[in-house]
Amino acid sequence: MNSKATRIRRFGLIGKTMIPLAVGAMAFGTCVAGASADELSADFTICGEGRRVNCVVDGDTFWFQRQKVRVADVDAPELSPPRCEAERRSGMAAKQMLFALLNAGPFTLAPADRDADRYGRKLRIVLRNGQSIGEMLIAAKLARPWTGSRRGWCD
Repeated sequence: MNSKATRIRRFGLIGKTMIPLAVGAMAFGTCVAGASADELSADFTICGEGRRVNCVVDGDTFWFQRQKVRVADVDAPELSPPRCEAERRSGMAAKQMLFALLNAGPFTLAPADRDADRYGRKLRIVLRNGQSIGEMLIAAKLARPWTGSRRGWCD
């Protein structure tokens, strides 16, 4: 039994208390017909050692259809490696929230100011119903707006 509900319980994730999310009109840079509806979805897992098809790496990175995607509008705490215990805890919470948000229903991947970062990750703004999932992570204090460079999470 590896149902979505079982995985959500196992990872202790946010479920019914999630804030409504956002939508856009582009998928991996290609315009999606009918900009009013989110059309992408997957059954996301937490990334492990196996193949990475649809899974969450951390609070701002996930794999979707075998492509690594960086949530372009946020900076989330690092998990590999975290620089302190507070960053690890916040990073795990951000990862779990992104996992829950991606599994909450269809979404759109809108292009960012450039196609990919220096690591080859696709830079996308993840939207549901016109709202940024990144902004939801920021509202939960599990990420901050991306300003072009990373800053530490340890005080």
